[in-house]
Amino acid sequence: MKKRINRTIRISKYVIYKETLVDFKEHFWSFVGAFIGIGLIAMIQSLYLPKVENTFLIGSFGATCVLIYGAIQSPFSQPRNLIGGHLISAFVGVTILKLLPDIIWLTAPLAVAISIVLMQFTKTLHPPGGATALIAVIGTEKIRDLGYYYLFAPVLSGVIILLIVALIFNNMTSKRSYPTNSKYTRSFRKKTKN
Repeated sequence: MKKRINRTIRISKYVIYKETLVDFKEHFWSFVGAFIGIGLIAMIQSLYLPKVENTFLIGSFGATCVLIYGAIQSPFSQPRNLIGGHLISAFVGVTILKLLPDIIWLTAPLAVAISIVLMQFTKTLHPPGGATALIAVIGTEKIRDLGYYYLFAPVLSGVIILLIVALIFNNMTSKRSYPTNSKYTRSFRKKTKN
């Protein structure tokens, strides 16, 4: 067990080091991906939804952008974790809210804690998922009124937009490869070399 923990720590240090190297090209692509991903969601919000309240653009998407555009090699950034983590957490948050609607001191920590355990169990750990669960519980009245529709819009639709942008911009240079070690990435690399 200790050997496994030490290996995990070594790998984590390497990933963090590699992701924080000063390479202006990498920073440029991180910026472009995050800007376009959040920009598309914000544009849909502003064009098609009431301007009074943001229901399509949730805070956890900002943290997701840090991972999928800035730390693309992290296991937490991979598509399985991105989609699964957000959807599981959204489902947990809405379910907890429906079961215990007016007990925030219990619903908020319960939603986050159960989300973490379910993401760990399903191997879909995505740290912004905890915020997605929390938003379902403590969000504005419009967010809470969405009920299980919250899973589809804003969560799933927003995550799909961010993933598509990540697949495009994280594979535009030879130094960036997303998702890590996937068939998609290998076939994309072969096509661009020919």
